[in-house]
Amino acid sequence: MIKILITYLFIFATLSVRAEDGHKLWLRNSNPKPVNAVCTNSSPMLTIAIQELQQGWQGEANALVSLKIIHNKDIFRDGFKMTKNKIQANTEVGILYGVYELLRRQQTGEEIKEAIVNSSYERRILNHWDNIDGSIERGYAGLSIFWKKGKDSLVVTEKDKVLWKEYARANASIGINGAVLNNVNASPLMLSKAYLERVKSIAEVLRPYGIKTYLSVKFSSPSLMGGLKTSDPLSPEVIKWWNDKTREIYGLIPDFGGFLVKASSEGQPGPQDYGRTHADGANMLADALQPYGGIVMWRAFVYSATDKDRAKQAFLEFKPLDGQFRDNVIIQVKNGPVDFQPREPFSPLFGAMKKTTVMPELQITQEYLGQSTHLVFLSTMWEEFLKSDTYQEGAGSTIARCTDGSIFPQKYSAIAGVANIGLDMNWCGHPFAQSNWYAFGRLAWNNQLTSDQIADEWIKLTFHQSALNANQPRFSEDWKMNFLKPVSKMMLQSREAAVNYMMPLGFHHLFSATEHYGPGPWWAPKGMRKDWTPPYYHKADSAGVGFDRTKTGSNAVSQYHEPLLSQLNDVRTCPEIYLLWFHHLPWDYKMKSGKTLWDEIGAHYDNGVKQVREFQKVWDKVQPYVDNERFVQVQEKLHQQSENAQIWKDACLQYFQKFSRKPFPIDIQGPVNDLDELIKEDLGKH
Repeated sequence: MIKILITYLFIFATLSVRAEDGHKLWLRNSNPKPVNAVCTNSSPMLTIAIQELQQGWQGEANALVSLKIIHNKDIFRDGFKMTKNKIQANTEVGILYGVYELLRRQQTGEEIKEAIVNSSYERRILNHWDNIDGSIERGYAGLSIFWKKGKDSLVVTEKDKVLWKEYARANASIGINGAVLNNVNASPLMLSKAYLERVKSIAEVLRPYGIKTYLSVKFSSPSLMGGLKTSDPLSPEVIKWWNDKTREIYGLIPDFGGFLVKASSEGQPGPQDYGRTHADGANMLADALQPYGGIVMWRAFVYSATDKDRAKQAFLEFKPLDGQFRDNVIIQVKNGPVDFQPREPFSPLFGAMKKTTVMPELQITQEYLGQSTHLVFLSTMWEEFLKSDTYQEGAGSTIARCTDGSIFPQKYSAIAGVANIGLDMNWCGHPFAQSNWYAFGRLAWNNQLTSDQIADEWIKLTFHQSALNANQPRFSEDWKMNFLKPVSKMMLQSREAAVNYMMPLGFHHLFSATEHYGPGPWWAPKGMRKDWTPPYYHKADSAGVGFDRTKTGSNAVSQYHEPLLSQLNDVRTCPEIYLLWFHHLPWDYKMKSGKTLWDEIGAHYDNGVKQVREFQKVWDKVQPYVDNERFVQVQEKLHQQSENAQIWKDACLQYFQKFSRKPFPIDIQGPVNDLDELIKEDLGKH
């Protein structure tokens, strides 16, 4: 009997460990204490708020917690006022956010004191690049949670609703209040009645969690769906078609958020096809949405084939239109001027548009940063971006302040993140990729948070149950010293490590054409447009390397305000992290370290490899504090990341050595991969 009992307990413990599959994200309520929640109002949203308190309360047992809707002029939009046992807000969703804030502080051990907590941005939105066949463009965590293919693709099941509810709860817990459900490369079928009915079903699940649904739309839908001869935004019949379609959508989804549009970009149709401007196209849609309170998010990711400087094109197209857009149009701008690279200077559009609302577009899914294989905590990247000074209205005009309404009065403020969510059990493919979803939500709510704080929160919320499984009290000094501290340090260093082993010192777009994953600085097939090839960006030759964007080069520096313009233009004052972005320099150029440029490049690549190897050591040491399933998964991915980092280093240094004609720096490890073999393998994939 004893033997049977021991066997049963072993099996139960094993199953408990196996059940730690990451699906719960950072919402790991354990051993809640009883609590009495009192709310004078009632609604599905307030019911959720009460349930969350009951399922996660870590405060004084049997405490009385008051949830009350009030009218306080110091509370903005969906903000709230909180104490240890009271949440007050002007809106129901403010109450819900207050509950999540209170529970998070309890669960992480953060001090709870009376405070008014307001959000930085009004609209905090995930952009899903999901296709209606269930695939996801730049998705690395399985198929779509919203769409699927097959004869029953539009049938809504209870399993669908459960998953959507879990998704909504995770978003609400970090303040995300909007979701664009489909790819910016939109299918016109998205606006058909059958698909809109499914959107209605999704919206009904998301609504009680305060999340609005949005749709990406194809600009030529009137022609493709409506049978019109044109999609000209100034055509009366086109205007009527969009007005009718918008009315139909709001009839199904009264709180519909609006449209996201990729137009006149990468082959997608747009107003320029009809001799019109971005403003003409955006305003036509904005007028259709205006009676219902909807917005248009018009993407500024535009470029045409060029031999000049692709990085300048969005500014050149949009800056002349400043002031011509309706007040419910928001220009959605990627953080950098090219395309979600491991490091870019900020897009100059953030310092250019003074009469038009601009919203940042960040990429949570790691398209150019190792996808779901590499551990790269993106909060440090976004913090660097948000704190960058545009000097738009003098010193202190950070991107955060330029976009959240602090500097210019604007009707709306918004921020978007391209989601990394799929059907994988842990939602994001890599256990640590969840931290980027979390970090986006936290920074969207409060753009002044530090990455240190966000990493600390996420680790405590995501791994504390592992500590309990290891018979450790929550957040013991041992756990903090031997798990929290080293893992946090690893996360905070991870983005810089990726920059080092991929593209240091301002290098950019050195990727192979194979899904933007591995290195390919050599990739330039005959007949390919130049701005789709790495040599266009690195300009390596026997004289040196780097893209000259100074006043005597492409003059991209002129798109920035002084004193930043002069700082970037002068090689002596340009930050070295952007050096090769703005300057073409000799291989023997002397760096601040005293090394030549060639030796400095080598040192960065070598350091990146060493950093990832150190991450492996850190993770191996924390094994006693982590459930076996997630430990092994991360360990395997770090091993692959280490191999990838070595390939990046070997490929790039050997390739650029052909131009520098200099020996490998004597103080770094030599290559272990043969360049010709790497090139052969890469080209064989195409």
